[in-house]
Amino acid sequence: MIKSIFTVILAAASFMPIEAQNITEITPGKVWADNNGKHINAHGGGIIEYNGTYYWYGENRPEKGFTTEVGVEVFSSKDLMNWKDEGVALAVTEKEGDDIERGCIMERPKVVYCKKTGKFVMLFHLELKGKGYAAARVGFAESDSPTGPFRFVRSLRPNAGIWPKDFSKKQIKIAQAQNQNDYKDWWTPEWRVAIEKGMFLNRDMKGGQMSRDMTVYIDSDGKAYHIFSSEDNLTLQVAELTDDFMDYTGKYVRIAPGGQNEAPTIFKRNGKYWLIASGCTGWAPNEARMFSAKSIWGPWTQHPSPFEGEAAPHKDGGANKSFGTQGTYILPLGNDKFVFMADIWNPQSLANSLHVWLPIDFKADGTPVIRWKNSWKLN
Repeated sequence: MIKSIFTVILAAASFMPIEAQNITEITPGKVWADNNGKHINAHGGGIIEYNGTYYWYGENRPEKGFTTEVGVEVFSSKDLMNWKDEGVALAVTEKEGDDIERGCIMERPKVVYCKKTGKFVMLFHLELKGKGYAAARVGFAESDSPTGPFRFVRSLRPNAGIWPKDFSKKQIKIAQAQNQNDYKDWWTPEWRVAIEKGMFLNRDMKGGQMSRDMTVYIDSDGKAYHIFSSEDNLTLQVAELTDDFMDYTGKYVRIAPGGQNEAPTIFKRNGKYWLIASGCTGWAPNEARMFSAKSIWGPWTQHPSPFEGEAAPHKDGGANKSFGTQGTYILPLGNDKFVFMADIWNPQSLANSLHVWLPIDFKADGTPVIRWKNSWKLN
């Protein structure tokens, strides 16, 4: 989550009506009207295509405050530019004590279609009402229709009692020997080494690994993976889902232990996986991080940020602040085209956080690069 760079503009414009229009190009960082003339309230989300229609799922954020009062919203489109509000795909409940009781926190919803079951499956980051960010769970829901209503199934922490697939017996013993009580001060070099060796991994072994900012990726072989920020947002994890996408196979690995990465997005091009994430700086923007691997299981290599240049009209608009954005999803469009989807967060009015979609270009050596465009056409 990062701080808005349009606070002043939105403070004046938050409640001003806007007109629905026939949109013919993408204009990053501008108010984006739906069919009702309202700014699209689908943040931290993702998109699927089904039977020729695109569905955009995202957080229905409140005008004021930070908790979830409505649920996950879904919009539909034929052209990815003009969007129809299809309503609430997964609603909060009024049932006291329920995992998704109104006032909980539901973030980063991602929906995938499971060909094996014919169900639409939603995963999302869930925090329980009144407990801040302590729960760090993933929620599962499913539906027979892309627009819902989705049925909440359960929430949990992934892979309880299971070690990463690439951990040797020696590494397990080393992780088990790490004791957080030995480190009164965080952020020291010694503490960082203990994290890398699995101190927090071992701490959470019994109850399952923490799961916060996340995405879901379906590979070319149909296998699905949940990629999430874990270990107090210090380490990314990649966990394989079962064939029905509703549970875990127990196979997972860690990426950049201790590196403080969140908001993961991923795509594959020419047999290589590329993962773009953000740092952890609260609502403030930061420089994106990028990793690549020839296998989803790694090893993963870190690269410089893919952002280049400036977003001249915007405060915090330089590449060193990712144009003021935080990524949420990478949309593949075929014909070697990929769209980086991101939010410009406005904590004064999260509903009015702005959307930034930018094309991913590639250098001669195949390295992804993201440059600002004031407007561009999807076709």
